[in-house]
Order: sequence, then C-alpha cells, then structure tokens
Amino acid sequence: MTTSTRRTETDVKGFQASAALSAHLQQVLVDLIELHLQGKQAHWNVVGTNFRDLHLQLDELVDFARAGSDTVAERLRALDAVADGRSDTVAATTTLPGFPPYERGTAEVVDLIATRIYAAVQTLRDVHDEVDGEDPTTADILHQLIDGLEKLAWLIKSENRKV
Repeated sequence: MTTSTRRTETDVKGFQASAALSAHLQQVLVDLIELHLQGKQAHWNVVGTNFRDLHLQLDELVDFARAGSDTVAERLRALDAVADGRSDTVAATTTLPGFPPYERGTAEVVDLIATRIYAAVQTLRDVHDEVDGEDPTTADILHQLIDGLEKLAWLIKSENRKV
C-alpha cells in the first residue's frame, strides 16, 4: 500500500520574508531609488566635453536603477513584505553620498556617479550573504543587480581613464 504525498490545503503556504530579509531588501530599494534620482540630477546638469555621450550613459544608469528598484520592490511584495519608496523614506535611509547641486563638468560627474554606483553595489554586497542564507532566489536578483551596476560603473568611469 502506498501513502499519498499529496499536500492538504492547510499544508501549503507561500514563502514569507523574515524581518531581516525585508530590511535588507528595503535598504537595497532605497539605495537604487536614490541612485536613479541622482543619476537624473547629473543627467540634467552635466556640461562639458563629451556631454552627449555622458548624458546618454546617465540615462542608461537611470533606467537600470529604476528597473532594479521595481524588481526589488516587487520581490518584497511577492514575499509578503512592504516596500517603502516614499521620498521621505529614501532621503532618511539611503546610504549613498548626497549629490551636489548646480551644473557639473563631465569629468566631475563621471567621478561622482561612479562613486554612487559603487556605494549602491556595496549595499548589495553587504546584505548578499545573509539574503542568500534565507532566500537564494532573492540572492540571484542581487547578483544581477551587482553585475549590471558594476558594468555601468566601468563604462562610465572609463570616460576619465587615461592611458
């Protein structure tokens, strides 16, 4: 006689994020939102040599950070956690350095933006191992974000590289 391995309705539950996983993803979310906003600030106010190329590269960064923040927010929701992307929350909790006002030259913007990309990557790397321990699927999302951001940082910072 074989025993049934069929689950009952009450046995089936979706995976829910712990408070720690939710907090880690929330930090990633606010840093990606801030990166998107700072990228736009730089995009609007950059001037100088290679303006057009950098202007367009900044839009690529903005698009990546915006899409990444949406992915992270939707992952939070899929795990029954709340995503908080309100401007007050972002301003109060981001780990990225502030972005200076006014027009900025292209060389300065390259350095400013590369630093902010690496700050966002540092947040991703800081939370990665703990996220991976609880939810490898979510860690895969973080891997994709790290890979994409580091590639964008390389492309942007290469504007200032001299050989």
